Formats: sequence, structure tokens, C-alpha cells
Amino acid sequence: MPGDRPLVIAHRGACGYLPEHTLPAKALAHGMGADFIEQDVVLSADGVPVVLHDIYLDSTTDVAARFPGRARDDGHFYAVDFSLGEIRTLHAHERRGPDGRAVFPGRFPADAALFRVPTLAEEIDLLAGLDHSTGRRTGLYIELKSPNRHRAAGLDLAAAVLEVLDDKGYANRPDQVFLQCFDDATLRRLAGEFDTGLPLVQLIADPSWGEDSAVDFDRLRTPAGLDDVATYAGAIGPWIPHVYLGREPSGEPLLSPLVEQARERGLQVHPYTFRSDELPPGIEEFSELLDIFVGRLHVDGLFTDFPDTVRAFIDGIGA
Repeated sequence: MPGDRPLVIAHRGACGYLPEHTLPAKALAHGMGADFIEQDVVLSADGVPVVLHDIYLDSTTDVAARFPGRARDDGHFYAVDFSLGEIRTLHAHERRGPDGRAVFPGRFPADAALFRVPTLAEEIDLLAGLDHSTGRRTGLYIELKSPNRHRAAGLDLAAAVLEVLDDKGYANRPDQVFLQCFDDATLRRLAGEFDTGLPLVQLIADPSWGEDSAVDFDRLRTPAGLDDVATYAGAIGPWIPHVYLGREPSGEPLLSPLVEQARERGLQVHPYTFRSDELPPGIEEFSELLDIFVGRLHVDGLFTDFPDTVRAFIDGIGA
């Protein structure tokens, strides 16, 4: 681990180069020196944790072609409606928008269907194997996606994830596993009912996103909200615009007090998502953005689609 330097967290793997949440993207992130590698987790119809960012399959797989007629009324093909056996038949590809075009056209070609949707157990086996062969100790950064939607389907996402971690020997590795979620009730349940010793991270969304949670995300960013978070979690995961607000007339970055207020309450700060091909307004170079969050704010970790670039930046500062 990098000591007092911020953690490089590979967002969905090295997804700036290979399709998100595929095993090759995770292997590449490991090779690029990421400290932690993210796994977004949903359940199949038969309750198996699979690694997928969305609760539906249509943005990153060929499910519509392979299973026509299986979409819900909203047009989406939900992972929870498909067995693991059916999900294993799908080909994964670069993320596409509703218009069928690649969301990031400069990344891996979206028409190349060379990949599969892995289970959480398979990904852990891959990363553990790479740790063994390289002598490294890479961490898991697991997000529980839409736990309330799973509960409505009769499935317990938190219990299923913890079962896999226990089976793979990671349930008692607090230095090697983070559990993150937008839903505060799920994090409270992990801390209370499950009494997990793994560090918990409260993700903070924009209220307009319609996340699967009753939490007040605006309140979470206030001192009172952070006081509450500190009773059940050890870190927050804010969106970059929650911290970087633009530029002052002088050209200086305009920053919110969120990082400082979180630190005052003993909370680590792991903001998301740092992309060299999607810079915030007022930022012309990726290094400018990294300098604000690493050099000025000294955040504890960064989620990035480009772990090699962030690794090089952080290592350059420490040289």
C-alpha cells in the first residue's frame, strides 16, 4: 500500500482502455499498479453476485439480440430477471448510450464483443491469482448496487456479497476490502446486523440521479449529515462536482468545504470519477484536476478510469 499517499482506485477496472468490469480490464488495472480495483455487484435471478455497473444488462452486453422480448416495460433487460447460466451466454462490450453509440468513442471499439460478464467470485480468483504471481496485495472495492431493488425481488444483496467474501477468505481483511453503497440503510445494516469489520464507504450522489435509496444526499454533504455518516462509515465517496465547483474570477479553483469537514469527523474522502477524456468545466489538462485533488486537497483515494496516469502522477509527486 502507498502509505500516506492517496489510493489509486481503478474505476470498473482500467475501463479507459478495455470494456468496464470485464476480467481483462481488471487484469490491466492490476498491471498498471492500482491499489484497489472496483467491483460493482448485482445479483442474477438465482442469487449469484455478478460484476456489472448497472442493474440492467443492455448498456454493456448483447442481451437484446440474444434474448429478444425479455425486456421490462421500461425497455431495460434487468440482470435480476436472468439466471447466471443465461448471463454467461452474453457478450460484454464497451458502454453504449440509448442511441446505440459508444459513450466514450475514443475508447475500445464498441462493436467488439470479445468479453463476458464475470461473477464476483471469478474476479476475486483472478485478482488473488495475480497477487500471488506478482507478490502484490491488491484490494477489492465493492459497491452494492441498488440493494432495495434486490430486496423487492426477494434477494439479499448484502448477505450474498458477504458470503462470497467469506468463501474466498476476504471477509476479515479490512486492509484489503472496502464496501461502498449509496444506500445508508444498507451500510448501517452491514455495520450493525452483519457486524462486518470491513471499512464502509457512504457514496454521495446527485439527487437528480434517482438512486435506489431514501437518503437525503444534499444533507449528507452538510456538517450534520457528515456527523451521521461517521456513526456507521469510515469514508465518503463524493462526486467531483461536490468538491470542485469551478474557477474563481482570479482563475483559482473554487472548492467546497466538504473534504475538510469530512476530515474533521475522521472520515476518509475517495472522490469519483477521474477521467482524462471527460474533464470538468474550467479544467484543460488532466494533471490540473489531479493537482487540485492530490496536491491541494490531499484526498485519501481517487476513482479513475485511467489508473496508469493517476499512478504515474502520484508516484511523481512522491519521487
